[in-house]
Amino acid sequence: MENKIRNFVIIAHIDHGKSTLADRMLEITGTVSKREMKDQLLDTMDIERERGITIKLQPVRMNYKGYELNLIDTPGHVDFTYEVSRSLLAAEGAILLVDASQGIQAQTLANLYLAMENNLMIIPAVNKIDLPNAQPEKVMDEIVKLLGCTKEEIYKVSGKTGDGVAELLDAVIKKVPEPKVEANKDLRALIFDSVYDEYRGVIALVRIFDGQVEPGNKLKFVSTNDEIEALEVGHFSPKYKKDAKLTMGEIGYIVTGLHNVSQCRVGDTITLVGKKVEPLPGYQEVKPMVYAGVFCKDGSDFNKLREAIEKMKLNDAALSYEPENSQALGFGFRCGFLGLLHLEIFQERLNREFGLELIVTIPSVAYKIYFSNGKNEMIFNPMSFPDPTAIVKVEEPIMKVDIFTPKDYLGSIMKLTTEKRGVYINTEYLDEDVAILHYYIPLTQIIVDFYDKLKSVSSGYASLNYDFYDYESTEVVKMDILVADEKVEALSMITYKDSAYHAGKRVVDILKDTLPRQQFMVKIQASIGGKIIAAERISALRKDVTAKLYGGDWTRRAKLLEKQKKGKKKMMGMGKVDIPNEAFLAVLKR
Repeated sequence: MENKIRNFVIIAHIDHGKSTLADRMLEITGTVSKREMKDQLLDTMDIERERGITIKLQPVRMNYKGYELNLIDTPGHVDFTYEVSRSLLAAEGAILLVDASQGIQAQTLANLYLAMENNLMIIPAVNKIDLPNAQPEKVMDEIVKLLGCTKEEIYKVSGKTGDGVAELLDAVIKKVPEPKVEANKDLRALIFDSVYDEYRGVIALVRIFDGQVEPGNKLKFVSTNDEIEALEVGHFSPKYKKDAKLTMGEIGYIVTGLHNVSQCRVGDTITLVGKKVEPLPGYQEVKPMVYAGVFCKDGSDFNKLREAIEKMKLNDAALSYEPENSQALGFGFRCGFLGLLHLEIFQERLNREFGLELIVTIPSVAYKIYFSNGKNEMIFNPMSFPDPTAIVKVEEPIMKVDIFTPKDYLGSIMKLTTEKRGVYINTEYLDEDVAILHYYIPLTQIIVDFYDKLKSVSSGYASLNYDFYDYESTEVVKMDILVADEKVEALSMITYKDSAYHAGKRVVDILKDTLPRQQFMVKIQASIGGKIIAAERISALRKDVTAKLYGGDWTRRAKLLEKQKKGKKKMMGMGKVDIPNEAFLAVLKR
């Protein structure tokens, strides 16, 4: 049977039509009936459908012309690259999909290199050939230049109309190698994803490399030696479909009954209890890049927030969290994300699925701090930034950035990257129109508004991909914000030393415009290590205390004004200012 199995993935830049092509394949192979068919069938989350993006990888099995085709549909956005890298280890081939109207983009290239590193058979295809502005010939020239293939080897398809999709499926059967199998070997299954089901516990998505697994088998995880029983095995079509067994080369699922996804680690190998096997090469642990404090607007919702984050963590291996307490915002969590889209989707899911109204603090990155006593540690939170006198040096994460752009926009993009502290590496040309710029840029400069600005200076044509490069030394300081001489913890931030004044001035100006006036004069200050670098003041609300006077000596008037002045001074020493949520949000919106 193994020589009739083909395992493949579809890889492409965001919005190049992976999910639509998968829909047509399910329809042509008869996996899903016309009645059950709907757009983006493999995107199961509401947010995926609304935004038209794939967030989670999704496997499905199709039977076609006597062959068993296992497809994994992957995400395209840079924040979810780790989902793509996991799918590739489970497959032998990849369809490289390029939009006929947009050509090769940043993620096309990034995902192609990932597939090549894993020695996958690449089948190039141009999608959306039915669009009026499609330029299939031009895009095929780009692919020929990139892959060194011939034009005849590139398939022209339309995921929308189904044109050329049957030929593409034939190519998968013909070109993708069958899984390598060796008889009489003990079970080895690679976990490439895991999902949590409220009724059945953790379900491991696996690719069987050796042996076979049946319900009732006693299994163990090679890395932890934890033992489980296979309660059920099966495949996706695309719903869960029970099987009598899963054998070599197949992709499917094992119901483990575990209550915690962390016990079922992605990249681990499953084998039979009592057998000693060599673990399969797994995956690198996925490390969060962006950190933010997450708090409830209503403090009494804290327990609800904790339960919600625990549930989210069950289906999201890349999320990390730990409890955090803030004087201003109460109890919450410091959460780690892969990027801002990941944070945005997390926030939206908490709001929709659990009805939580949240305050999210300014996103920051992890800094590596070297102390004078020889120790070093990672700091994720501005509040725990140590005293500058104890620090030898601070390092920040630097990303290697690839920007694809039509060459008309090179000047404006180079100006933007210079503003964002980018270090130029080189420029490559895909053809006479399209250039690829390579830069090193600090992650702090990318996470806030770099993507939006890149789109606006390139009229929406540029695309971006970035990967972690290294930690490099930097000059940063912790900036505190004081309102009425009281430190506001939630507004503390780590900023570059040479631009601290501008950052401080911006925050105090925003607060001056958003804070309500009080009965006393309020001072707003930005300080670094006790030194005030920017300040504003909000004048007091004043009552006309002389209104009831008429005639008489001017000294009576002066006496009342003096009395009022003393009262204001006393209130200024004692008064506290409650900072409304609107003020926090105004500062966060950079």
